[in-house]
Amino acid sequence: MKATIKTELQSEMKEVQKEVKAVRAEVTQKKQRGFTLIELMIVVAIIGILAAIAIPQYANYTARSQVAEALNVIAPAKLASAEYYNSNGTFPTTANAAEVIPAGYSYEGNYVASVGYQQGTAAADPKDTPGILVVTFKSQADGAHEFIAEGVMHMTGTTGTAPGALQWSCASSGTKDISNYLPSSCK
Repeated sequence: MKATIKTELQSEMKEVQKEVKAVRAEVTQKKQRGFTLIELMIVVAIIGILAAIAIPQYANYTARSQVAEALNVIAPAKLASAEYYNSNGTFPTTANAAEVIPAGYSYEGNYVASVGYQQGTAAADPKDTPGILVVTFKSQADGAHEFIAEGVMHMTGTTGTAPGALQWSCASSGTKDISNYLPSSCK
């Protein structure tokens, strides 16, 4: 009787071992199959969320970089205005008065269509009358970003607190508001 039980146990043990091997083989096969559909869906959802955040930020970055070009384009006109102010105590009355924008010359850039000059509203003291550089951006068809296309930026020079010091600030003007894309250094 003991021998029969021992034989039965041995045969059952062999069957259990076969089943364990079969389960191990099945698990191994499942591991080699690849990703499940849910895992792939999760990855696609994460990529979609990242893209939804990144694309608008990139659009803002592009518009800001195009507006920043305007600061480089108007640098010579800004310098001419400042030199005129330091020599005469007032900003020039016209663009040609100090060759802020020399006759027959125009300031343009990849995204800047034109730069103009105008004297601001007259103040009681002429030295407090601001000088204004007017930057007009190109159209979207000409390469400007849709957020700033045909927008207008005013760079206004005013007297600073120290004698002979000038302060420059920029603002959006015109029908298209581009104030969200102006560099923080000139707001």
